[in-house]
Formats: sequence, C-alpha cells, structure tokens
Amino acid sequence: MISAMSPRDPALHPILEKVGRGERLSREDGITMFRSTDVVALGQMANAVKQERSGDAVYYVFNQKIEPTNVCVLTCEFCDFAAVPGAAHAYEMSLQSILDRITPEVHEVHITGGLHPTWPWEYYLEMIRSIRQRFPDVDIKAFTAVEIDFFHKKFKLSVQDVLAQLQEAGLSTMPGGGAEVFSERVREKLFHQKIGAGPWLAIHKAAHRLGIPTNATLLYGHIETIEERIDHLLRLREAQDETGGFLTFIPLAFQPGNTGIKPTHEYTSAIDDLKTIAISRLMLDNFPHIKAYWVMLTEEVATIALNFGADDMDGTVGGEKIAHDAGAQSPTALTKERLVKMIREAGKVPVERDAFFNPLSVDAEFVVGKIPYLNSVPFYAFFDSPEEKILPVVPRRMGILARKKEIISGPFSLMDYVSIENDFELMEFCIATRDQVKSVLLFSKGGWRDLEGKRIAITDDTATSIRLLHVLLEHKYGVHAEFVRLHPGVNDLRGFDAVLLIGDEALHCNKYGLPGFELVFDLAREWYEWQKLPFVFAVWAVLRSLPEVRKASLHDALKESLRRSETSMAWLGAQHGKRIGLTAEEAREFLEGFNYHLGDREREAITVFKKLNAQVKQILWTLNS
Repeated sequence: MISAMSPRDPALHPILEKVGRGERLSREDGITMFRSTDVVALGQMANAVKQERSGDAVYYVFNQKIEPTNVCVLTCEFCDFAAVPGAAHAYEMSLQSILDRITPEVHEVHITGGLHPTWPWEYYLEMIRSIRQRFPDVDIKAFTAVEIDFFHKKFKLSVQDVLAQLQEAGLSTMPGGGAEVFSERVREKLFHQKIGAGPWLAIHKAAHRLGIPTNATLLYGHIETIEERIDHLLRLREAQDETGGFLTFIPLAFQPGNTGIKPTHEYTSAIDDLKTIAISRLMLDNFPHIKAYWVMLTEEVATIALNFGADDMDGTVGGEKIAHDAGAQSPTALTKERLVKMIREAGKVPVERDAFFNPLSVDAEFVVGKIPYLNSVPFYAFFDSPEEKILPVVPRRMGILARKKEIISGPFSLMDYVSIENDFELMEFCIATRDQVKSVLLFSKGGWRDLEGKRIAITDDTATSIRLLHVLLEHKYGVHAEFVRLHPGVNDLRGFDAVLLIGDEALHCNKYGLPGFELVFDLAREWYEWQKLPFVFAVWAVLRSLPEVRKASLHDALKESLRRSETSMAWLGAQHGKRIGLTAEEAREFLEGFNYHLGDREREAITVFKKLNAQVKQILWTLNS
C-alpha cells in the first residue's frame, strides 16, 4: 500500500503523500520525479496506482498492423520510414493485398502510413469499408491526427466530415501517433511540416465529440527536455478532463536509425523508459490505461514496465514497419503465447482484449472479478488473499467471463447470476440498495411516458440495470422503447431521447450534468416506491467446483475487508471520491446507502424481480455502429 512506502529520495515524500490522498500532481511534481534517481520508489507508486485501477490485469490484443504505403509528401527529420514517389524502396498496397493481411482471429486492425500525394479520398473510405464488410467483427483503429489533417486539406473537407465519413465506413477508434512532443521548439527543428499541438488536440477532440475514442502518444528520448515531456502530459490531461475520450497513453521511445538526429544516447536507457512509464501513470490520473509498447521498448523492458504502472502490452503487432525501419531492436511480431508468457513472468494476469479494452479471455487461474465502481470498494479495500488475482471488469463482461469459467468468483450482476447458477453458488454478500442508489440513472429529455417508441442509449457496462429499466418501462409505466447499446468510452448521444448510465459515470454526470438531458431518474428509487423493497444489483457467487478450503479462504477475506470497510466509510470516501469528482462526504454518504449482506428482504426482492422480468417482452435492441 502507498502508506507503507518510504522513498529513498526525500523530494518524493510530498509526492507520495499526494498520491496517497488521491490528489492531482502538479508540473513541479512531474519535473521533480524526472530529476529523481529513486526509480524504485517511482515504480512502486505507479504500480500502486495501476493496481487500484487495473488490479492484476495486463491487457493485450491480437492485432495486425497495416501500413498501406510509405510514400509521403512530408520529409520529417526523425522518420526513416517515408519515401518519395519513385524511390527504390517506395511501396503501395492494393485493397486486396490489405485484406490478405487480415485473418479471422485478428480482433484489431491498426492502420497508419505515409501521406500519399495522389490517392483519392474514395480509396481510403473503400479501404475501411472493405475491411468492415469482410471482417464485420474486427475493430478498425486507423489514421493518426496527421493523416486526418492531410485528408481535410487535400480533399477540402472539414475535419468533422472526414471523421464522420470514416466512422460511417466502419472506423472504430483512432491511434495516437503524430503527437510527437507538444513543443513548438522541437517541432520547428524536427518536423516543422507536421501539425503541432493545437491541431492535433483539436482533431482528437472532434473525434471524441463524434463518439470515436482515441489514443495518445509521446515520442521521447531525442532533443526534448523533461519540462517539455511534462508539459505534453499536462496538455493531454487537460484535454481528457474536457472530453474523456482517450483510451490509453503510449510513451514511444525514440529510435534514431539513420535519421541523423543525435540524442544523448543512441537509444533510450531502460531507466529512462521505466521512469517515463511510471511518471506517465502518476501524472495522467484521468487516463484509463498506460501502454508498454514492446516494439520500441524491447520485450525485456516492457515486461519490467508492467510493474512500473503499465497495464497494456499492445499486441501481436504483425507487419509493423515504421519503428523497425528506424532501427527498433524488437522482433517484428510476437505470438500470442509469447505475450502471455511475458505477462505471467511479470506476475500479472494476461487478459486478451478488443480495441475498447473489453476483456475477451483471461489466461490465469484463481481470478476474482472486481466491479470497478465506487460501490464495490468495500469488498476490496482491505482484501488480503495472496492466492487470488483481481480483475476489474464491468458487470456485463464479468458475466461473459463467468460463463466461460475464466473467473472463479465475483459480484455478479443479478441477471448474469441467473444464467450461471448451475456452476456458481451464492455467497452471503451482495450489492443492494435501501431506497435509492444514485449510480443507476436514466438521463432523459422527457418523462417516463414520453419515452414510448423512443431510442434509449444503454451503457455497455450493464446487464441487470437494463432489465430493471425494461421492467419499469413496461410494468410500471406501460411504455415500449428501443434500446441502443453503446461502446465503452465516448459516444455521440445526439439522436437519443434518454441515456442509461451506471456506476461512477452516472455519479459524475448526476453531479455535473449530462448536456441535453434535463431529467434524472434513479431506477432504485423508482423500484422502491413501486415495490417497497430494496433492489439487488449484484450478488457474490463462487465456482461450485472450487475446493472447499479455497472457498472458505475467499469468504473470510471478503468478510474481513467488508467488516473493516463498514467502520471506515469516511476514510474510503476520502480515498476514492476524488477520482470521480465527489467530495469525501458525498462519497461516504453514497457508500452508506448500500447493504452488502444478502438477507431475507434482499432474497424476496430477487424473487419478485425475477417474476416480473419473466413477464416482459423481449428487448428491442439496435446496435450502435
């Protein structure tokens, strides 16, 4: 725990105290950390923050990198990849050759390349359409902000039109490349032809407003100063405060190759790499994930970085050329088995994901699920069971993993438990409300009966809350509506008449508002006023086939954590409220509104809800593309 750490460098003590209190670090704090030689303490602090956010999970994706051409109109000092038209090493890929690079097992296609002087706009759209048509389930992560800016200028389209047309063709997310470092001094010297910080940030914010999540990078280890690194992180943090649309941050170690740029060392040192990873995790308190990009770090350093704040390894990355043309010393691709082995060697849980960080499979034993919301903190705040690994996962995805028996226990959404009760047995714990919940909320433009035939956006996180909303609409109000499931991250909410949010996002929006949706309905309160019963959102269950001694050990660890938490609600509120914008008192009051013990009234409420749920019609679903 943070409180038990004792940095060797006294300059880090005030920073440690801030991190322990959940306070945001300043520019001066960032500079102090880069100047410190106490790398171990930086790693410990970053790992503690990562552990709170991601538990023992480290993510990877089965992906294919496609660079359609290296022909480029720019001549950047640091780039060994680009070629002028007609050069001996220049190449251009046809649509068919692009499709031939993709196989059915790939979950993510990552497309970046040169700025081709003659390819028409339709070629790029057809590229995305063809991939989407041939591989409808693959996530397409394509085109950096530099490429979007190029399309905008070359084809005389607004940035929003460029993004909207790509999105309609099948674009899922955007990569974070092209940011380099947000320093005009560096840009003028190394890549004056490329866009600077202002346009880069504007393009990513425009993508976020359209509901396209993106990533962000920092190219470090060339001529930039540590002050410029920190300023870069601060500008990203500020943008994330505004939009919430970044999925992950990727520090990219500079590969000098034959560029002629002479950094202090030919390659960044492992110490610099690990410090940059750790400081990024500590400074970017609003970024969900930090990536250890093995392509530029090497396998060895990337593995160590998983204990320095990183929780993502990217993926198999077949076909990557840009970094390797610049002299990257890593292999050109990694097998899934090798990635899993690297993650295990770091003592972490390998979790295969999609582009939105939805877990697809877990490759470890004795994994316990953790709902990553404030309302579940009491089960984990003092959890002490070294045999089990913790995997934060939203309720609906936890149910999917449970059906595959890839987790042994967790607080399962009530609806998910119904589908797995043959394999999982109830424990004595639950997440239930007394009268209101404050974190399962319907944000609406009108009253309940105004929703007849309307479109309701549904967060991807939830299973039980959807069914509760459906029961309330049909049984209590006699209303039928169309449900549209959203993807994780930012979404474009235009065109919806109501939005169902749960967990910390609902808490935050309830306090600060959700533009365009003036009315807020608490689903637990609606239920209580109707049935005069609490509502049980989740129940703890454990795999029936687990040895009894392990079941008992898990039960005791949960019971002890809950006992200590129930006498420490003020402390928990102070520790965890800040990250979602709540005061310590607001967080404490929220936590005290829950009952965590499965009693007779909770069991009665479950019975009543299951009966009502069985009587409603099938939900009308629409997929949000």
